[in-house]
Amino acid sequence: MISLPEKLPAPEIPWFLGWLNYWSAAAARTIGFPDPTRDAELLSRARRTESEGWVVQLTDAPLDLDNPAHLQALKRAYHRFPEIGGMPRTT
Repeated sequence: MISLPEKLPAPEIPWFLGWLNYWSAAAARTIGFPDPTRDAELLSRARRTESEGWVVQLTDAPLDLDNPAHLQALKRAYHRFPEIGGMPRTT
């Protein structure tokens, strides 16, 4: 995490990414999820909730940081959503 949670620009922004993530509708809007052109991989493992939020799974199996493919998936997700963890968006 680059910034402490209380320093994130909006309270809706998740503090960090995990293997299984819940993003409320407000959180998803704030981080720009989903974007069909950029989030196809994540959408293949995501489901919409009744309250319009999202449950997003980064990898098929629980996250194992000793697995290079899992580490790459986590890095891609942080790159896609730099606000999570406090990185500024550089688009």
